[in-house]
Amino acid sequence: MAKDAQRSPFDIRAAVFDLDGLLVNTEELYQDVGTDLLSRRGKTFDADLLDAMMGRPQHKALSIMIDWHGLDDTVETLADETKTIFQTLLSTRLALMPGAKELVEYIQLLDIRLGVATSSGPEFAHDVLSRVGLIQHFHFILTSADVTAGKPDPEIYHLAAKKAGTQTGNMLVCEDSENGCKAAVASGAITVAVPCGHSLRHTFLGAQIVATSLADPHIYELLNSRADRKSPDEV
Repeated sequence: MAKDAQRSPFDIRAAVFDLDGLLVNTEELYQDVGTDLLSRRGKTFDADLLDAMMGRPQHKALSIMIDWHGLDDTVETLADETKTIFQTLLSTRLALMPGAKELVEYIQLLDIRLGVATSSGPEFAHDVLSRVGLIQHFHFILTSADVTAGKPDPEIYHLAAKKAGTQTGNMLVCEDSENGCKAAVASGAITVAVPCGHSLRHTFLGAQIVATSLADPHIYELLNSRADRKSPDEV
């Protein structure tokens, strides 16, 4: 599925990762939570609704769910219920996505700043990254609390570039959803789409690569596109 990554003059100074469905399998868990929430109300969590919610901040995603099915619940009520269901799933099913740990550790070997830019809240993001043992690798973690406009707005990626001390054109962004990819592309970042599960049905216009996973060698080729970069085998 990966497009060919030609050797290029990209000067990558920062690498920023989405969280849910990209570094960890929480997008899959969110789908189970959404299914549970709606089944309790006699509703279904269909693919079109999931597309509309995917990659968005929780308050926006839950507002879409409420409007979609005409629910009487408030966003706050659904958020509290979601948190309760989710905590049970995190303790038993949370896992890293294929290639996530290896790619993050590899980027640490390069002169590249590492960050996370997620639509999730700060408490959740720090909790999840701590549970999977990745939090110490990142120079900064941006969440829904740091921006006023959520993805697909590019605000979070403009902020990420500032945090990394670089321009968006020198920043590699990995995203798994269409909304996240739109945000990264709109910011001017070098965008890598890594769809999985439901997001395999999405389109990723403007992405430099559509990768099969975070272990895809095309991502490593892109990171090492400068002549002075070592190849993965030489590190």
